[in-house]
Amino acid sequence: MATRILELNDTRAEVVGTSADQAPVARITGLGKTFGEREVLTDIDLEIERGEFVALLGRSGSGKSTLLRALAGLDGDHTGTLTVDGAVAVAFQEPRLVPWKRVLANITLGLRHPQPRRAARVALEEVGLVERADAWPLTLSGGEAQRASLARALVREPDLLLLDEPFSALDALTRITIHNLVQQLWIRHRPGVLLVTHDVDEALLLADRTLVLGDGRIAHETRIDLPRPRHRDHPGFLALRRELLAELGVTPEGTA
Repeated sequence: MATRILELNDTRAEVVGTSADQAPVARITGLGKTFGEREVLTDIDLEIERGEFVALLGRSGSGKSTLLRALAGLDGDHTGTLTVDGAVAVAFQEPRLVPWKRVLANITLGLRHPQPRRAARVALEEVGLVERADAWPLTLSGGEAQRASLARALVREPDLLLLDEPFSALDALTRITIHNLVQQLWIRHRPGVLLVTHDVDEALLLADRTLVLGDGRIAHETRIDLPRPRHRDHPGFLALRRELLAELGVTPEGTA
């Protein structure tokens, strides 16, 4: 499998060979990013293992999406080194479907596959949307559009799946459904996952490990060893929830 290395101080990418099976799917060393005089990320070191589900939390403006965009190769002019071993796919907060193409055509857009339409239909079936393959994006509900976005990411068979707050605009019931779907798809395909979220409960329900960004650095890291499926009333869940909220500056009385 090819390894894509980005030297982020000059934003060049090149294929440099293969890696051992046990190598992380992503490795970041000394990542820094500034906007004008504001330092958003400072000397970030991070590894994501194959098949690991990592959730990234932090206050608004803490640099979560900036870090994700760097991993996706979408944001240049950084310092440090970033290595991604294999294919990357991204699902954003907004589904970003092309409105003048039907759902199936959105899934195959830019897809390199010997049978793109067949692969797209398989992906749509996995997310429970194959019956909407010929629908126009504007006729989809919010949950359906997000499932189409997930299908578009999964059809690329990513080694690293990046999720940038893809559930934040969904209503509570639809969010539960999509959470369950994402967990099933992750178990089935086992990509490394980085989920950017503001929702502590979401992170604890889905992730193996949570990270909290603060002052441009990874300020806190927690392993989540709770059995799956997880329940919000589990004592371990409640304890971890209190811990993460405290790290985010949220106390029982409100925000610190």
